[in-house]
Amino acid sequence: MSNLFFAKTHEWVNITGDTATVGISDYAQKELGDIVFVELPSPGAQLVQSTQFGTIESTKAASELYAPLSGEVIETNEELTQSPQLVNEDAMGKGWLVKIKLSDPSQKSVLLDESAYGVHIGAH
Repeated sequence: MSNLFFAKTHEWVNITGDTATVGISDYAQKELGDIVFVELPSPGAQLVQSTQFGTIESTKAASELYAPLSGEVIETNEELTQSPQLVNEDAMGKGWLVKIKLSDPSQKSVLLDESAYGVHIGAH
């Protein structure tokens, strides 16, 4: 079974133990276009599921980022400060946004698996 889940707001989560890596989906980065700036919370920040935790800006628009799960930010992707285009180049890999220590792993039950997310975006 995959540890990869998606929020309807197009963030992805990869869960390993009680840690989740969060980014935006490949679909979302394609919709946004060229990413030029990413604003992320500092380590130690507390995220609450479904609330805004940052902003991602492209040449087309600025979009809010929503926390797919609650927890404490333990790491941010510092590379995005200098190279926000990493989100475009590898949204599901090097373009990750934050890592959080989960406060309630059961919250993942409201997230979509890859198949359901594909249906959500009309890919299937």
